Amino acid sequence: MHTALKTLIAAAATVASIAASAQPFARIDTSAIDTRQARQEQRIQAGVTHGDLTRREARTLEQGQRDISRYEARAKADGRVTPNEMRQLVAMLDRADEQIRALRHEPERRAH
Repeated sequence: MHTALKTLIAAAATVASIAASAQPFARIDTSAIDTRQARQEQRIQAGVTHGDLTRREARTLEQGQRDISRYEARAKADGRVTPNEMRQLVAMLDRADEQIRALRHEPERRAH
């Protein structure tokens, strides 16, 4: 029975060791990035539909969305997204939000 206890402790230590070593490589969930990007694309399309955005402005904003998608794909290419890559993605989305808002709500364009 003493041997069984030693085996159990060794197995628990092995599991703990594996879990601890895997921690730096834990996957960062990017579903929030995908959701934000989908919402931005909807806002771009709504801007075109409602006449808030010209086709040219929409193309510029859509290019920004493609840039974000490419960066996300590169970040995921090695099987994980680092905290630095996640911060960069969030910053890119924040800039895109600002650009969409500015173009859709320019006071001089709303007087049509």
